[in-house]
Amino acid sequence: MGNLRGRALEDEFCAIVGELDGDAEGRAKATAYLASSHEIVNLDGSSTWSLSPKILGSSELEILSEAAETMGRILEKVTERYLKDADFRALFRLPKEVEELALMPTGYDQLIPFARLDVLFDEETGDFTFAGVATDSSVGMTATVDVTRAVQLTEAYRRFAERHHDIETFDLSDSVVAALRETYYSWVNASEGTRSADRPPVGIVDYPESATPGEFADLIERLADEGVYARFVDIRDLRIEEAGGVRRLVDSEGPVTCVYRRALVSEMLEKPCDGVDALVEAARRGLACVIGGFRTWPVSTNAIFPVLNSEAIESVLDPHELAFVRAHVPEAHFLEHGSDVNRYLAEQDKWLVRPASAYRASEAVAGVDRMDRDEWWRVLLACCEEGGIVEECKPAYQCPVIVGGEQGGDPVTANNLLGLFLFRGKFGGVYARCGYESVMGDWGHRLDMGCLVVRD
Repeated sequence: MGNLRGRALEDEFCAIVGELDGDAEGRAKATAYLASSHEIVNLDGSSTWSLSPKILGSSELEILSEAAETMGRILEKVTERYLKDADFRALFRLPKEVEELALMPTGYDQLIPFARLDVLFDEETGDFTFAGVATDSSVGMTATVDVTRAVQLTEAYRRFAERHHDIETFDLSDSVVAALRETYYSWVNASEGTRSADRPPVGIVDYPESATPGEFADLIERLADEGVYARFVDIRDLRIEEAGGVRRLVDSEGPVTCVYRRALVSEMLEKPCDGVDALVEAARRGLACVIGGFRTWPVSTNAIFPVLNSEAIESVLDPHELAFVRAHVPEAHFLEHGSDVNRYLAEQDKWLVRPASAYRASEAVAGVDRMDRDEWWRVLLACCEEGGIVEECKPAYQCPVIVGGEQGGDPVTANNLLGLFLFRGKFGGVYARCGYESVMGDWGHRLDMGCLVVRD
């Protein structure tokens, strides 16, 4: 398994904070930095970031990067089969209108330009279990960069760095910008007419009420540094207009040649409007490069785990990939009206339920989550009626973390979740977060974490 050092390094960092009596001066600097960039706080003003970072050694990084890229290849194969095989598509149980969107060509070869693969990672054994897949609107890029930079302003980090000279960090925002440009370069219409393959007008398209403004602002700034004009675009403002015999996708500020779609397909169906129709038409007619198209959606739903558990997957994957799935993807099944739930009722602590739509970690309901048998039975019945998913509940790895903010405190024991980013199939970094028990359960108080790599 190699030399797993991450947990020992995290304990060392926490001990340094303790030696500094909480590192009040460092906390103040970090808090001020976050307030000046993309402040990370709950609505009630409490901290949502961790002073102690997630720390990976070389062995941990090797395990996680290989896990991410292997799963990425599996998702590409699944998507490719989805596009070709109607029987396989049916396993996802998606509405007809979603299938039609997913089958739409994009004009470039990369099936999944971006993905965040969430894993439960045991820092002591190196084992891991996938918790979910986000290929549509995978957030967390800016938060992890900002919190890492904030942590690096502290005295605790300075003392830690004196002991460990080969420390690296991830710049996920730069990675997504590079992947956006590379995907646009590969688009068949990138240089058609008056379009510029080097500096296309980029629209980050979403519903304002669902957008992550701080992350969007960060990406827009990074693109501007490279001479690319980008802006946030309210999906409701999109339309197709014709000028000089040329049709193009525009909003109130002008043409949008490259679309970074952050609006979820499910939300587009729930909130139809003329702008949604315009975006779909632009993708269908090749009027704009829609990064990810709509074909990333099937594997971004919670249906992906039941599909990976199905017999049909054996004809999609090679033996190595199949063994990987069996070892690292939790057992999962669709529930429907009339499903037998006795097994899940009897093994309450072993299962959780999710809606069949987009993966969101916060929407899972676990049987172990302080509910009695009758309440769990009602949760299972509701899942059956809604056509949801029951999934094996794997415990999260726990370790001590120190809550950020200006008020010091002792370490709390938190559950860890790592998001492994893929950019055009290549591992690009980690979005670390954790949660500790509160009135809302084990994930009730979530903290974004910085992430350091200490090379052996």
